[in-house]
Amino acid sequence: MFQVTPDPRTDSANPPPPPRRGGGRRDTTIARHAVLIAVGLLVVAPLVWLILAMFRAPRTLFSESLPFKPHLANLAHALSELPWSQLLLHTVTMAIGVSLGQLLSGLLAAYAFSCWQFRGQRLLMLVVIGTWLVPFQVTILPNYVLLSKLGLLNSVAGVIVPQLSSTFAVLLLRQHLKNFPSELIEAARIDGLSSWSILWRVVVPNLGPSLAALEILLFIGAWNEYLWPLIVYRSPDSVLQVGISHLLSVTDPDYGALLAAAGLATLPLLVLYLILQRRIVDAFVRSGLR
Repeated sequence: MFQVTPDPRTDSANPPPPPRRGGGRRDTTIARHAVLIAVGLLVVAPLVWLILAMFRAPRTLFSESLPFKPHLANLAHALSELPWSQLLLHTVTMAIGVSLGQLLSGLLAAYAFSCWQFRGQRLLMLVVIGTWLVPFQVTILPNYVLLSKLGLLNSVAGVIVPQLSSTFAVLLLRQHLKNFPSELIEAARIDGLSSWSILWRVVVPNLGPSLAALEILLFIGAWNEYLWPLIVYRSPDSVLQVGISHLLSVTDPDYGALLAAAGLATLPLLVLYLILQRRIVDAFVRSGLR
């Protein structure tokens, strides 16, 4: 038996192909993008269905299939049945008052918890976090009794006052201030600035994107508020969310007009988010990278 040995010159002339690299990483990237696309479609699907329902013929919301002839009857009914100017005025006033109050109180509390050292700080922070675990429905009755004694029922102030604090705002701004350069604060103290001046002249100007993003999130949450305005107000022309609910009659519900009104109430928030979405994303990304 003869054993054939390979010629080294032939092997050097035709080397074996190098192993493929990056194939697993590319497959992982494709899988991640597929998951993100699927989640995005799930998030967008209700909004697309809402827009389509706005332009369906009345009473054919669940029976008419695609494609269909667009109708404006639902929008006309929603615009004619509700006092939109008064509802928008009350809703904008409530949302601005609640969001600005929560932003200011959250900023002051976060500044105290992150930049000051005092006895019982950790215990007090745990108490603040614990308030987040208490449902708002638990405090409805005491808040209502207090507003009744103060004479604030059936008013925008009655909706705003009990919601002037937000644990979410405190925790988010505290995280940003924990990553704030302590050298700037120490330099300001050496220059003789008081704690109040340091907050407004040093801290706030450097937290502009974070404060703007938080204000947008708080504004959206206040805009969508339904339960508390429904309890405080005694008239159907209070805020958008309460006014829209009056389109849902028990005997003859018109879901087309109801969805058209809901779509119109959503438009200001969509426009606001599309304009300022970069600030929201940038604020959360910076909070994790500092």
